[in-house]
Amino acid sequence: MGKQAKPKGFQSHWLDAELERLKRITGLGFELKLAWEPAPDKALSGEVKNDTLFVYDANGRKAFETLRHEFLDYCISQAIQPYKEVTNRLILMINDDAHRRKERIVEALAKLLGADT
Repeated sequence: MGKQAKPKGFQSHWLDAELERLKRITGLGFELKLAWEPAPDKALSGEVKNDTLFVYDANGRKAFETLRHEFLDYCISQAIQPYKEVTNRLILMINDDAHRRKERIVEALAKLLGADT
């Protein structure tokens, strides 16, 4: 397991150049850095963590495809990020309200059970 040696004949600067080309063409993703870490035993071909686009494919052609896929996925995800944030805040508010309601019911039931009949 662990990192595999990078394939001979394929240079990571080609992936760097492709990422820079994608940034220029789209005007997006300028904050992204590239990390090419071939790992054929990894379940993922690539992913973006924080501001780093990881490519795990060892094969050069596949690495290019993964780079493009992950770049586009990242850009599209930026468009829906505000909806995710609002949805998460709404879920927190609903959870807080549901917890307060549950606590009121538990307190009422506890009083009921403790009442003399």
